[in-house]
Amino acid sequence: MRRLLSACLSALLVVCCFNVPQALAAKATVPPPAPGAEWTLHGGGTSEQRYSPLKQINADNAAKLGLAWYSDFTEKGQWQSTPVMVDGRLYVTTPWSKVYAYNAATGALLWKYDPKVPREIAATRLCCNNSNRGVSFYNGKVYFGTLDGRLVAVDAKKGKLVWETRVTNIKDDMSITGAPRIGNGMVYIGQGGGEYFQRGYMAAFDAQTGKQRWKFFVAPGDPSKGPDGVASDSVMEMAAKTWSGEWWKTGGGGSPWDGILYDPQTNLVIFGTGNGAPWPAEDRSPGGGDNLFIASIVAVDATTGQYRWHYQTVPAENYDFDNTSPLTTADLVINGEKKHVVMQLPKNGVFYVIEAATGKVLSAQLAVPFANWLTGFDKANNFKPILNPDANYGKTRKGWYVVPFQTHVWYPQSFNPNTGLMYVGVRYASYGFVAELGAKMGNQLLGINISKKPDMAPLALDGAGQWLTAWDPVTQKEVWRAKEGVANSGTMTTAGNLVFQGTGRNSFTAFRADNGDKVWSVDAGASVAAGSITYEIGGVQYVAALAGQPRAAGGNRLLVYKLGGTTVLPPTPPPAPLVVYAPQNFGDAATVAHGKELYTQNCSLCHDGGRGMGGFPDLRYSALLQSDVAFKTVVIDGALTENGMLSFAKTLNLKDAEAIRAYVTTLANEVRNSPPPAFGGPGGGGGAAAAGGAPALAPVVPQTGMHQ
Repeated sequence: MRRLLSACLSALLVVCCFNVPQALAAKATVPPPAPGAEWTLHGGGTSEQRYSPLKQINADNAAKLGLAWYSDFTEKGQWQSTPVMVDGRLYVTTPWSKVYAYNAATGALLWKYDPKVPREIAATRLCCNNSNRGVSFYNGKVYFGTLDGRLVAVDAKKGKLVWETRVTNIKDDMSITGAPRIGNGMVYIGQGGGEYFQRGYMAAFDAQTGKQRWKFFVAPGDPSKGPDGVASDSVMEMAAKTWSGEWWKTGGGGSPWDGILYDPQTNLVIFGTGNGAPWPAEDRSPGGGDNLFIASIVAVDATTGQYRWHYQTVPAENYDFDNTSPLTTADLVINGEKKHVVMQLPKNGVFYVIEAATGKVLSAQLAVPFANWLTGFDKANNFKPILNPDANYGKTRKGWYVVPFQTHVWYPQSFNPNTGLMYVGVRYASYGFVAELGAKMGNQLLGINISKKPDMAPLALDGAGQWLTAWDPVTQKEVWRAKEGVANSGTMTTAGNLVFQGTGRNSFTAFRADNGDKVWSVDAGASVAAGSITYEIGGVQYVAALAGQPRAAGGNRLLVYKLGGTTVLPPTPPPAPLVVYAPQNFGDAATVAHGKELYTQNCSLCHDGGRGMGGFPDLRYSALLQSDVAFKTVVIDGALTENGMLSFAKTLNLKDAEAIRAYVTTLANEVRNSPPPAFGGPGGGGGAAAAGGAPALAPVVPQTGMHQ
């Protein structure tokens, strides 16, 4: 009887199996991806640790890494995208907000999506460059922002538009360069443009439909219109008490252009906010006040957008000290207690460890040797910084060399739970600020004159420069330092005891995570600035990174490595010869001085060498300098609008254009026989010595040239 029953059950099982729908049967044969095999979100996961448990590639065999495949791009601009890999497809964004999808194992191009961003916005609403930091994946769709302020969802397999929605008002000078974050069925995105008379905000959209779910303003609005914080009126009332004067006429600033994190453990969206506008606090808020919520870390309910907590890192911020650097959550044991924390090292040079649920600061410690914008912390008042009154250059009107400057901007950081260390590129430098009420750069309201330097002597900083630091957030101490590392490149770390970072000139390098020893390095042909990723397909681990720069001689490309890879990059062509076409100097001293002022305000953002706005040419080598008619055709008539150089007829007249030509001609003739390494135009430029007495290892320029 038992044998008969067994036979019947076996027959029934066979019948059932053959009657399972074909799609379900096929699906059952596909094993789920191994832990860490995919990289679906911008930071690797909601914690933004940029850590992978994969260890086929490790510190012992990394020297055997070779190129598996690569793909070249034709776009010009800044290359800041972190790739994403899911379901065997690798997604990456390029300048002008384009998205490419590849077979992640072979490099075959699957599709490309172009949102057709109008190029003319390069000179009207972009603070800094035409970059895009990448996509995020959720429920069969890839999500990304566009330079002209749209949030877009595209079918991940087909590359077809699912929906798009407008985040910013088309009339506002705001843009999106940061990657969206996903959580709780929503997409979270901020925007840049604080220097363009705007007030920043964080917004959430339904991931399926694109419908806006909530908006949280960073700065209060016009008080005559009543409380206008969509998430909470009482919060905007609280914020307004920390402002004075008529701040709403310049917007206040605070744009959360990057540094966003969804924390499922607390159901909070935690984000960093941008600088104030104009930069001197005394000018935007005469009479004082902390100016909430600029230069802050803010937490809101992920579902409703309701305010939960904030920590302002720099009250009455003066120095373009955005807090939009990456945020990372982790579980740490501090003083014998397990704490769920959020960590950040922003521009101001302080490493923060904060309780994620409450906003309580557990520790704050300088990650660079010295700072002069603060004198300490009021630990009894949640580590509120004690500001240095002498550093308030807007009030003293004496100018000030602030230390540090641009310690850590948007470049990704990584945390390895095995070593307990955070890996982040650090810069130690200073910069001189001179307040001038109403001063602009182009149509950006800065409130500082970038062509002037403080009367005081620059500070001689011992050890100025940049490096890769391995930082212990529990002890708040540096464990090791790689001097070959740089500040302007992101990191990624793995269970294979590795840390990857772009280093030096066009190098992509791997260090041991425990002690910083270099174990592998390769010439990528261009700078690797964004964070790399790692993934696994068919039992093979890959490492992918984007390499590019505005004028990369070796090309802008996506690079994918594996153990034993044998693909070879084409040789880097020699740099094109730089020829000066300028005529002899012309114009009197007053004309040249006027041209310098106009150039600083209208041209330097795109054309100075250190800025990298879309690969616009170095005007010292422009043939247009030979002819006033040709120069006018471009500057006034807009002959190159399609290339991003629109007409300046609304702000410049023919006499102004000729003054600019006269000034740039003097610069061109200075380098006719001995060209410098980078454009040294007003306001800084790549390659110049950092204010601090030590040669800069990377461009040190006003932050408007490097963020948002």
